[in-house]
Amino acid sequence: MTEPLVETRGLVKRYGKVGALAGLDLRVGAGEVYGFLGRNGAGKSTTIRVLMGITKPDGGLVRLFGEAVRGTPVHLRQRIGYVAQEQTFYDWMTAGRLAKFVSRFYPTWDDAAFAHHARAQAIPLDRKVGGFSGGMKMKLALALALGHRPPLLILDEPSAGLDPVARREFLERVREDAERTGRTTFFSTHLVDEVELVADRVGILDEGRMRYEGSVAELSARVRQAVGLVGEAPLAPGVRRLSDRELRGVRRTVYEAEHPAAFGALGLALEPLPLEEIFIEMVRR
Repeated sequence: MTEPLVETRGLVKRYGKVGALAGLDLRVGAGEVYGFLGRNGAGKSTTIRVLMGITKPDGGLVRLFGEAVRGTPVHLRQRIGYVAQEQTFYDWMTAGRLAKFVSRFYPTWDDAAFAHHARAQAIPLDRKVGGFSGGMKMKLALALALGHRPPLLILDEPSAGLDPVARREFLERVREDAERTGRTTFFSTHLVDEVELVADRVGILDEGRMRYEGSVAELSARVRQAVGLVGEAPLAPGVRRLSDRELRGVRRTVYEAEHPAAFGALGLALEPLPLEEIFIEMVRR
């Protein structure tokens, strides 16, 4: 992986007695699209709020653009395009006027860049934002986030609440932009198909800790299932049993290996699992 543009080490955040982050380590390389995957409540939004300087951590290290930070300073936030899960706009403004308002906060704002993204997503600049649908507001948020040509784009559950067509169009726009510009993109989601469609690498967050971080292909290779009775087969070094249960009269035993070659020592006929099933097995209580 390239040198990390975003990095956390041992990141901790508590809300009273509730631990949101419990020693989170993550690394996002320059130029990659990173899918931050986890159940609702796993700590994804808390992580993003810490990266954006909205929330202060209780412990650990955050590095952005190679710089150690505690409370992201303005000069770094101006290098980040941020799309929150819920959009808060001045509804009485037109989209064009809102862009002019936002442009004042970014020294690198580029009217042509904003116009390009607005045109590509068919955003009506002369209409008041209050009349926009949820999907159109999200598209506008993306155009605004990219209007200052940031080297880093952070998206917090950007497709939440969108219909399937709008969600697919939004994700395709994110992927196309990343491929065209080489921009680093970090997006959180609890939907596995979004990771499959867009991400180069994935981090799976579970109860505030990183459960897995690596490529989608590596993730698919490290979990396998045996179908049928396997009894109490001894586990090989580097292999652990994730689950063993009967579904619709068929016994299924799921294993995870640190290195796929270790599966060979089990002496079992193993089958691959869809990515969604792998995610469920990894974060199932």
